[in-house]
Amino acid sequence: MIIGIPKEIKSQEHRVALLPLGVTELCSAGHRVLVQSTAGEAVGYSDEEYINTGANIMASANEVYAAADMIIKVKEPQQQEYELLRDEQILFCYLHLAAVPELVKVLLEKNITAIAYETVTDQHGFLPLLIPMSEIAGRLATQVGANALQMHLGGKGTLLGGVPGVLPANVVVLGAGIVGVEAARIAIGMGADVTILDIDTNRLRELDIRFGAKIKTVFSNMANIYQAAICADVLIGSVLIPGENAPKLITREIVQAMSDGSVLVDVAIDQGGCAETSKPTTHDNPTYIVDGVIHYCVANIPSACAVTATKALTNVTLRSILSLANEGVEQACAKHKGLANGLNIQNGEIVHPAVQKALQDLSRA
Repeated sequence: MIIGIPKEIKSQEHRVALLPLGVTELCSAGHRVLVQSTAGEAVGYSDEEYINTGANIMASANEVYAAADMIIKVKEPQQQEYELLRDEQILFCYLHLAAVPELVKVLLEKNITAIAYETVTDQHGFLPLLIPMSEIAGRLATQVGANALQMHLGGKGTLLGGVPGVLPANVVVLGAGIVGVEAARIAIGMGADVTILDIDTNRLRELDIRFGAKIKTVFSNMANIYQAAICADVLIGSVLIPGENAPKLITREIVQAMSDGSVLVDVAIDQGGCAETSKPTTHDNPTYIVDGVIHYCVANIPSACAVTATKALTNVTLRSILSLANEGVEQACAKHKGLANGLNIQNGEIVHPAVQKALQDLSRA
């Protein structure tokens, strides 16, 4: 199989989908790997390193897309790349299709087999290709929230950990998944007063045992979300329903009731965001203000630490890439149920149930 690695073009996206070590593995298995020139440069990997491990360097994305049977990316194709996708190509990357219906139309029209990192599961039902990025995004969410609180950036001027004689900031985390727990853990480490909300009482019980008095756990319903949010200096939205749009749990009314200069970090923005006031931003211009509340809604948070993120991502994706290349999509998905769960679009149809639900008007199923 011919595997293509184009350079990422999403704003401030510095990650690359495959490191030279992965090229070695694929070439050793008899495959051909095409890498767009400078694709790995931002994270420290030169074209020469890719060449030394067996890759062919292509001068442009056009050349990569035109020749590759399977395109491996980090983020979903951007509008400039839509026309480059070739009919019946395989696409393997983070897709978050519920938030980009215009891309779905292109994938359906071109009969692309689209496999999403974020819906691939393991034998336990976990999301192994999403977890490392969730860990990074969660840890960064607290850091960016703490930074945005600084007064010269529009924040209320509250130090997350306080100082002796002055109370720490109040950090509220909505959602106790990987992102939420990592955000809470960093907030605890920074000395904040931390509250986490979730609908899973067993999960809250686990966190109560794990963190003890360092954290407050609250059952998530609209009344409790409201009460917690209006007291928050930093509110982190980290809810996830794989494949679906994030539920709008943070209403405009809640935002209006929050104090001026407080911060909302909506990590769920990849799936449409969990706040009614959220809209995607970029690392170039990461924040905006609604009703006095600073909103941070960057859709590719891990790229801020692209070296760490690339290594963590490629650690978990290479096995699936090899399976698809060695066995083909049909056989690989038949053999690996978790990989089959990654199928979002196949044979001109939306095949993932959650994506179907989120995009009912486009689904042909």
